[in-house]
Amino acid sequence: MATDEHVDVLVIGGGPGGTPAAMALARAGKHVLLVEAGRGLGGTCLFEGCIPSKIFRETAARRHEILRARDFGLRLETPDPPEIDWTAVQSRRERILSGRAQGALAHTRALPSLDVVFGRARLTGPRSALVETPERRRAVTFDRAILATGSVPASLPIPGADLPGVIDSTQLIEIDAVPRSMTLIGAGPIGVEMAQIFAMLGTRVTVLEVADRILGPVDAVLAERLEGHLVRDGIEVHTSATVDSITGEPGHLVTTFSVGGNRKSAETEVVAIVAGRRPNTVGLGLETTAIRGGRHGLVVDATLQTAEPGIYATGDLVGDPMFAHWATAQALAVARHLLGAPAEFPRPEHNSAVIFSYPEIGMVGLTEEAARASGMEVGVAEYDYAADARAQIGGDPDGLLRIVYARDSRRVVGVHVLVEGAADLMGEAALAVRLGTTVDELAEAIHPHPTLTEAFGVAALAARG
Repeated sequence: MATDEHVDVLVIGGGPGGTPAAMALARAGKHVLLVEAGRGLGGTCLFEGCIPSKIFRETAARRHEILRARDFGLRLETPDPPEIDWTAVQSRRERILSGRAQGALAHTRALPSLDVVFGRARLTGPRSALVETPERRRAVTFDRAILATGSVPASLPIPGADLPGVIDSTQLIEIDAVPRSMTLIGAGPIGVEMAQIFAMLGTRVTVLEVADRILGPVDAVLAERLEGHLVRDGIEVHTSATVDSITGEPGHLVTTFSVGGNRKSAETEVVAIVAGRRPNTVGLGLETTAIRGGRHGLVVDATLQTAEPGIYATGDLVGDPMFAHWATAQALAVARHLLGAPAEFPRPEHNSAVIFSYPEIGMVGLTEEAARASGMEVGVAEYDYAADARAQIGGDPDGLLRIVYARDSRRVVGVHVLVEGAADLMGEAALAVRLGTTVDELAEAIHPHPTLTEAFGVAALAARG
């Protein structure tokens, strides 16, 4: 039976685009109802994306290190590759995910004005919603609402895509064994990361990408260099590839595709369609409001307010970039805005991100291509990690740093780096772009030796001439 209830703010979605906003508003004394349809707080990143894939990468990377132990003067008792206990890997994943979800829930329970409900919420009008759990149905009214329901794997209209054994990125995370062979359709961040992870675990991997290169939004020079790593690792990469069909049965699937008019095929145990994600709007009840959808997600204004006044949207719901930290930045900005505090909403040209490939790619701000397309006259300062002491010591000296700066102001507008350990360089890079640091200021900063970060100073010195 429906129960009438009024809250200050209804937040639909307990991932990085919803939970931070709900907690910030509750700390400020607002009565907040947070509704999450999944099994815990954390969203796509925790349960289906960035965290599980990095857990797999850690296992793959440690196996890789064992295989090259002799390079570091270590002799193992047996030269055979270590056996993979995939059940143990998946159990470890489950422990980490559950622990993080429980930790997040504990933080919310410490806020008396925040009510967390695990169930489904559907808008029934501009200021009302129906919240359903297995125990009851609640008719809720609200002053403001934040929609943060994230995204779901994108599907492709490929004949045979619905065959048993053809899986999406979520199902790939939950796979119960390491396959001997796999075809990955899509070479975005998800596809590239998964291709290298499973290749390091011993899977024969084929990657098919419809675009003319992998990692479309990434700096073109770094993307090309990383593609060389994939090929050297034994991954079969086909770009400008159009998938015609998938046939066969689980364990024996044949993916037929065309490249430059030439018809090819790949027979593998598993086919995974990892061609990105799309906003999750199903069942939200948007039709009962003035909210409009666009090509990439819900249409919002500069404050992330939808076409329905008082209802906001964050994270994957409003399209690219689809990153957890980006969603959190948006969520906190919306919370400040709703509290009447000064709020600077995140701008794409300041966003930072890491692709956990091998080696890693870190990026913040504009690529050289994007900067030139905007009409900016730019310079690019480069540093090759082949001569870097720390990279040589770590055994991964193949890498490149590219600093994009405006020639007139000398301000850094983009930092893009390919090197194992790039993730740990993004803090300095993000600050440099966000604060408009000049290449001269970077050159004058004293960076510790031997570290990967001293590349910033050396590259900036080169830009000074």
